[in-house]
Amino acid sequence: MNEFSKIFIIIGIVFLLFGIIGAFIGKLPGDLIFKKGNTTFYFPVMTSIVVSIILSLIFYIVSRLK
Repeated sequence: MNEFSKIFIIIGIVFLLFGIIGAFIGKLPGDLIFKKGNTTFYFPVMTSIVVSIILSLIFYIVSRLK
């Protein structure tokens, strides 16, 4: 398998993981929601931390494969 194929497989896996994360991780405890009148501000603190950890693991595994 050449390098181009491996890159597409890795990109596909990353998109698949983003889809799974998006389906199961929506509004975690620790995400900040401010509502005032008709305005809502949503700041996903915990979701950002979880996604960051998962992406760090993915990039660590990908770098070890090379």
